[in-house]
Amino acid sequence: MGDDQAPAGAEPPRSRFAWCVTGSGHYLEESLALAARLPRVDLFLSAAADEVLPFYGIKVEALRERFRVFLDKSASAVPVGRLYAEAYHTVVIAPATSNTVAKCALGLSDTLPTNMFAQAGKLGVPGLVFACDTEPVVVTKAPHTHDTDWLTLRPRAIELENVARLRAIDFCEVLTTPDELEAALDARLKTLKLAWNTSSS
Repeated sequence: MGDDQAPAGAEPPRSRFAWCVTGSGHYLEESLALAARLPRVDLFLSAAADEVLPFYGIKVEALRERFRVFLDKSASAVPVGRLYAEAYHTVVIAPATSNTVAKCALGLSDTLPTNMFAQAGKLGVPGLVFACDTEPVVVTKAPHTHDTDWLTLRPRAIELENVARLRAIDFCEVLTTPDELEAALDARLKTLKLAWNTSSS
């Protein structure tokens, strides 16, 4: 599979999903499993995601076997230019940290995922954001531990308020569970007259 050197104009316009990963481990594996079931997906990793993935046993090299992978290596988020080359019909941020949610809700764009989200909105490209901190109590898998080890987090009022703000952003749909994310992706596929992959290989 190609990587961040792949040309943007070698395919029909708006034929791919742009899937952004932030520095959250909350349903990280489930999110990537959904991405692997979609047709034509490019992954955009924030610098924090690049740091966090190994904590969950996920290697960028392994992701490159299934996806084109773009890393957050430039201050101006050069890979965002692929949006202007009309490569993408949908931008997904999953999972999205509370930091990313806050930036997106306030119109800030200083990471690769937040830049992708902001520019997608300006181009009228739909965005799906799987927000992590959406309930008074959030139970999430702990990094560097066994599958049975979990953390209980209690998002602050400001995190919950930012989720509400994000829901009001143009061309944005906020999801709060893996099931909601899957349903939103299914609806998007139907709109685009596309289908889930029968195999993630």
